[in-house]
Amino acid sequence: MGLRTTGATRRNRATSKTLVKLLQGSAVCALVSVAWVAPATQVAAQDYRFSTVVINGNERVGDSAILARAKIRGGQTVTGGQLNDAYQNLQGSGLFETVSITPQGDTLVIDVVELPTLNRVRFEGNKRIKDEVLAQVIGSTERKVFNPAQAEKDAAGIAEAYSNDGRLSARVQPRIIRRDQNRVDLVFEIFEGDNIEIERISLVGNRVYSDRRLRRVLGTKQAGLFRRLVKRDTFVEGRVEADKQMLRDFYLSRGYVDMRTEAVNAELTRERDGYFVAYNITEGQQFKFGKVSVVSEMPEVSADAYREIIKIRPGVVYSPTVVENDIARLERQAIRDGVDFMRVEPRVERNERDLTLDVTYVISRGERIFVERIDIEGNTTTLDQVIRRQFDSVEGDPFNPREIRAAAERIRALNYFETAEVNAREGSSGEQVVIDVDVEEKPTGSLNFGGSFSNNDGIGVAISFAEENFLGRGQKLQLTVSTASEANRYGLNFVEPSLLGRDLSFGIQLDYAETDSSYASYDTKRLIALPSLSFPVSENGRVQVRYTYQDLEMVETDDIVADPAAQTNGGIIQSEIDQGAVTSSSLGYTYRYDTRLTGLDPTSGVLFEFGQDFAGVGGDSEYIKTTAKVVAERLIFNEEVTLRATLEGGALSWGNGNSRTVDRFLLGSSVMRGFEFGGIGPRELSGDIDDPLGGNYYLVARFDAEFPLGLPEEYGLTGGAFYDVGNVWGLNNVDTASASGSVVGESGSFRHVVGLSVFWETPVGPLQFNFSQALKKEDYDQDQNFEVTLRTTF
Repeated sequence: MGLRTTGATRRNRATSKTLVKLLQGSAVCALVSVAWVAPATQVAAQDYRFSTVVINGNERVGDSAILARAKIRGGQTVTGGQLNDAYQNLQGSGLFETVSITPQGDTLVIDVVELPTLNRVRFEGNKRIKDEVLAQVIGSTERKVFNPAQAEKDAAGIAEAYSNDGRLSARVQPRIIRRDQNRVDLVFEIFEGDNIEIERISLVGNRVYSDRRLRRVLGTKQAGLFRRLVKRDTFVEGRVEADKQMLRDFYLSRGYVDMRTEAVNAELTRERDGYFVAYNITEGQQFKFGKVSVVSEMPEVSADAYREIIKIRPGVVYSPTVVENDIARLERQAIRDGVDFMRVEPRVERNERDLTLDVTYVISRGERIFVERIDIEGNTTTLDQVIRRQFDSVEGDPFNPREIRAAAERIRALNYFETAEVNAREGSSGEQVVIDVDVEEKPTGSLNFGGSFSNNDGIGVAISFAEENFLGRGQKLQLTVSTASEANRYGLNFVEPSLLGRDLSFGIQLDYAETDSSYASYDTKRLIALPSLSFPVSENGRVQVRYTYQDLEMVETDDIVADPAAQTNGGIIQSEIDQGAVTSSSLGYTYRYDTRLTGLDPTSGVLFEFGQDFAGVGGDSEYIKTTAKVVAERLIFNEEVTLRATLEGGALSWGNGNSRTVDRFLLGSSVMRGFEFGGIGPRELSGDIDDPLGGNYYLVARFDAEFPLGLPEEYGLTGGAFYDVGNVWGLNNVDTASASGSVVGESGSFRHVVGLSVFWETPVGPLQFNFSQALKKEDYDQDQNFEVTLRTTF
């Protein structure tokens, strides 16, 4: 890459030199300056003695420093070879643009032209990568001596940074601008070019899993409809190794222990604007667990005592993750039993005939090595304690390599750092190790502005601030302000994930909302304060305990306030509005069990939730509200099709007084598809009055299937089918005598709905389009045949 100079020069000898000429000039000077040293053999052997050394052209570098680098003193006898070495030393010092050494009788003349001082570094033409990021790539430093070779190296580094961002056609041209006082400005002119996208990812050698399924595993994605917004569809060579490991982990977790990636080929398209990437893989055979046993090589430890801890059973598909989980359980139990330095190593024996792997857990005594200290570097924002609490070990504890690896994974899972490396090295003695943690911070906060429009809420703006690592303490803070003509909300949510340094999460939620009930003729004003504590109770189970204070008021709509003659409320709703603001004060808990965390089978999972709230600890209301949900999911047909079944329900047992509609269960499409919010259940009907009243009980079962549609993957479209059955019923503790019309649906029948779904992956989120038809419903139900929602997962 050539460089040119512009601007006035301070000396005639430095006029209009380019950086390339600076580099080339050095070589020319070398030939001219030392020509007298070695024109012939007899001259090379000549010795010289100088009584005086004269140095010209130096301003910034002193005479003594130049002589020290040249290693020549007056009165010293030197050979031609030593003079040549002196020239090489000065030229290689990186301080001079040109150097010449000329003997003149008993005087040695050294002429130098000093390299200029780098005054300023600038970047021009960069939009994709900011100046702050590029400044971290280059080695040229302002206020130091300008080095042309370093400038060329920096240009190559910037081009590589763009290459890693998928812009292989980026070009970088370093140029200098001459300033007075022997200074220069260095400008990197950048042409970013276009993204080199991945047009197609293909896999060769896969027989069990389709290309479509395996492409979902890879971090690199094919260019799709939203290629301008998605950055993962650009080809980055450094990402290939990570993708190969993802494929390896995917197959290993499904028992294919011999899987390997033979080669990855990336070819440019003929137009050189895209890549075709092909992964050549060998799957091998699927293995299952055979015999599983525990053997102890420690006399004081009984293998039988630890055998019951093992969760693996013969016949289950082999997975190294399951083995690691069992080893962690065994070692944790050893710590509880007071057995130090106990190590568990799996010995795996292959049975090629029946394709099983026998696993023997060998209990042995590990080396007596202790953790001397934990050194943390690179955390400019995050406090040390946030990283340290990811370690189960502290200074002075026995060293457990497996635990250190697990801590490294927990640190990465925080998602606070671009990179996080955890390594162990020998400490001050052979019995101690030092744990080095090197991290690189990344932004963890976001400020979002948005607008909204709906027929129900009108035009509004939304502002939200979220910080995942508040003040570097690992705390989460979210502030939300949402305003619309018919709906306002102000919220604060704060979470301390490690209260008192333990696995104890403290959270507090404050929320105030004024909303228009689009499904009924009243508005609501709601204030909620909810502090909570959450902690684990088992490997897959977690409990949240909470206190909830709520001030909830049903108010008449603005239309009715402006024109009382426009009254459209039924008698029951009006009697609830007349109660004014009602407060409730409750204690509650939720138990959550999720096998997806450490499940034995990666193709299936179960989620169970059960919660209760007990109101009556002060406030105006007294009730017990119970909710429960169980979800089971299974992947079939080589994980191409997902089957899911969900059963959920709730019960409200009211104490003193009457409950209100806003206290009872009103189902939306997220619970029961095919109906509007509040579209099923008890209602008050009379003329123009059609008020959903909600129910004290509900029960819904949902069955889903998701499958590919056979369309090109870049469209991001998949299909689904569903069947829902459910009901809402019960109006105990409701003043039905105040009804101005008839009350229906107190014990209505179960509704049945079938439908089809289209799932669309977009940059704004996964959208879900539901087309439904009610097979069985009541005449007064409000059904809904089409809706668009954001897709949710269990």
